[in-house]
Amino acid sequence: MNQVGILATLQARPGKEAEVEEFLRSAGPLVEAETGTTAWFAFRIGPATFGIFDTFQDEAGRNAHVNGEIAKALFAKADELFITHPEIKTVDIVVEKL
Repeated sequence: MNQVGILATLQARPGKEAEVEEFLRSAGPLVEAETGTTAWFAFRIGPATFGIFDTFQDEAGRNAHVNGEIAKALFAKADELFITHPEIKTVDIVVEKL
C-alpha cells in the first residue's frame, strides 16, 4: 500500500493556462522513469488552477520525487508560468483503491 503522497496546487499566470497544461502533459515521460512514484495525476481544478497528486509506498520514494527531474523542471518554470510558487503539501495516505 502507498503510505505517503504529495498534493500540489498551481495557479497559472493570465494567458499561460495552455502552457501550464502542456508542461504537465510533457512531465509524463519523466514520471514514468521514477520507480518510487506509484501513481501520478495532473489535473485542472478551474480555468487557471491546476493540481498534481502523486503517491509513494514510502518516504524514500517521496524524497526521490521531490529531488527528481519533475520537481526541478516545475520550479525552473515557476516564475514564468505561475502567479505564486506552487503550493505543495505532503500527505499521509489513510486508505487507497487503485
